[in-house]
Amino acid sequence: MEEKSFFFSTGKTKDMVTGIVIISFMLATFAYLPVVGTLVSFFIPIPVLFYRAKLGRKDGIVIPLSALVLVLVFAREFSIDTLFIMELLLLGFVLSELMELNLSIEKTIAFACSIVFFSCILCLLLYGNLSGKNIFAAASNFVAKNLELSMAIYESMDIPEEHLYIISNAMKNIEYVLVRMIPALLIIFNIFISWTCILLVKPILKGKGLFYPDFGHLKLWKAPDFLVWCVIGSCLLLFWPDKTIKIIGLNAIFILMTIFFFAGIAIVAYYFEKKAVPRTVRFFLYTLIGLQQIVLIIVIGFGFFDVWFDFRKLGAHNEKV
Repeated sequence: MEEKSFFFSTGKTKDMVTGIVIISFMLATFAYLPVVGTLVSFFIPIPVLFYRAKLGRKDGIVIPLSALVLVLVFAREFSIDTLFIMELLLLGFVLSELMELNLSIEKTIAFACSIVFFSCILCLLLYGNLSGKNIFAAASNFVAKNLELSMAIYESMDIPEEHLYIISNAMKNIEYVLVRMIPALLIIFNIFISWTCILLVKPILKGKGLFYPDFGHLKLWKAPDFLVWCVIGSCLLLFWPDKTIKIIGLNAIFILMTIFFFAGIAIVAYYFEKKAVPRTVRFFLYTLIGLQQIVLIIVIGFGFFDVWFDFRKLGAHNEKV
């Protein structure tokens, strides 16, 4: 019995060390290879989710906590990047907790995004109170610096002078809107990462014989009908005289459009499978959706108007996810 216990403990320790090493490597990539690292960092929740599902809550929490300690030690000071990493670690752990409850895909993502969002707000408020720094001013500086970097990239490209002049003059207005759009951007980011992680972790969990919720066929997923009225209400807020109300409406519209985007992607995936579109062609078209704003808007439109036109002809027997 003791021998079995020893090997069982050793196996868990090996898994924990492996998980910490994987996440540490991803964090190092994020720190030292900005472009590639940013892409890699989006997948940080996956190993957190996997090892939480494999080891359980008590042992699984050691991995994100250890990674967090490493982040705080090497960062030496709290920054937006530190908060970004903390958010991803928390998201992976929370997703695993919620997936164990076998909730619907809507509730799993909604609860995960809500928990992470309010945790981030709480961290920012605590940091502001303890450091005496103005969080709003820090966010404005962060956005301004990134806009300056973007402007520098535009200037290095072969963009006509008149276009650069227009962009340069619009920078202040862009900064004003982006700072006030941070709540929506944070929620949108969490929705996107949550949905991606849930899709990518499925073969990993099932391959290891671990529990994965029955979300149904996601290609049949559609946005709840009542969200159409939320969009209409949010659009009406844009005509309100008060700027604060307008910003609230704008934030809501962007969040809702993200939800309808996933509904639109489900429609696209449904027809890809129905028409047996080759994988290479699918990859090209998905890339096109991500790069071309017009195609992106069309996909969002599919998700929005599906409420009335039922593009997949699912009718009353549409599978719930």
